[in-house]
Amino acid sequence: MDNTLVNAEKEVLVEMVKLAQKRGLEGSKGSWKDFLSTYDRKLGPSLSDPSRRPVDTLVSFLKTFSKEEDLKALQRLIRLTLEHPQYPLDYSFPSHEEGWMVTKIRQKFKFTRSNAMLAVDCEMVLCEDGTEGLVRVCVVDRNLQVKLNELVKPHKAVVDYRTEITGVSAKDFDETTSSLVDIQRSMKKLLSHGAVLVGHSLHNDLKALKLDHARVIDTAFIYKYENQPINRRPSLNNLCKAMRQKDAPHNCLDDASAAMKLVLAKLEQGLDDAIPFVHEDVPENEMAKLLLHRIPTDVPIEELNRIIPGEFTMEHQVSCLPDHLDSSYDESHENYLIVLTPFITICDSFF
Repeated sequence: MDNTLVNAEKEVLVEMVKLAQKRGLEGSKGSWKDFLSTYDRKLGPSLSDPSRRPVDTLVSFLKTFSKEEDLKALQRLIRLTLEHPQYPLDYSFPSHEEGWMVTKIRQKFKFTRSNAMLAVDCEMVLCEDGTEGLVRVCVVDRNLQVKLNELVKPHKAVVDYRTEITGVSAKDFDETTSSLVDIQRSMKKLLSHGAVLVGHSLHNDLKALKLDHARVIDTAFIYKYENQPINRRPSLNNLCKAMRQKDAPHNCLDDASAAMKLVLAKLEQGLDDAIPFVHEDVPENEMAKLLLHRIPTDVPIEELNRIIPGEFTMEHQVSCLPDHLDSSYDESHENYLIVLTPFITICDSFF
């Protein structure tokens, strides 16, 4: 089909695009106008007359109708996720417990452009009992249209909103009424047609949602580093640094969109290419830091001297774990960030 399109006369291509418009047909990038919105950021759908568009634009749109190949590529990404050695550990959920929802799997996947893939990202806070509480959920479709963007009322007492990470604080929930059950109902409706759920380290989001969904693509699994062990998984920040502002709080909606863009890039550019492993640009004074987590705060410095030789100093900061890490809260334990040379800093942050 691709060779036929490339060799076709422009007049033929124009008629094919007009026919797609007339019948309301959608390719993998949506309708003709949807396609133009993403393909041509400058003019977008304002120049929608196919006859005024160059041949390469017409061909690119018509290629989005390769439904069979698109479906096969999508299924392969699902398989890459399922076959990752970490999958059985990360995705073994206690879905038999009260409060969990398990989505039903349809035998025949009804593949449509609007429901084929949905990307999700959640923000979690640290609760008083050491668990994580869901406070925000964002879902976008493959066209990056927002399907869900909700704050969720924490059902437990919160000890740390992790504002510098989540971007939310206690005052944001003064008028919030949505509960976890409400969000589960919304997710069930969105996934009812057999959609593939996309996310980065998606198992963390599913745990927060108490949602067991079998058809998933985890971007932490489908992207791999060159010449690195398979368990070295790239972070979302490393995969798409251009999509985030440096030192800005995580934006739930941006992260869901970023995960979707990463999957679309795999579908369009190939599934097998590994990405170069590049060491982070870390300042020299940060290179020797070593984090010691959950050491009692009353440990004498003499005990630390027995473990780590040399001189050091200590610095204390407020605890705040990133939302993608499992955490347990205990006031008698802290995180120690050890700087081996020439001093030691004690810090409650992982980064």
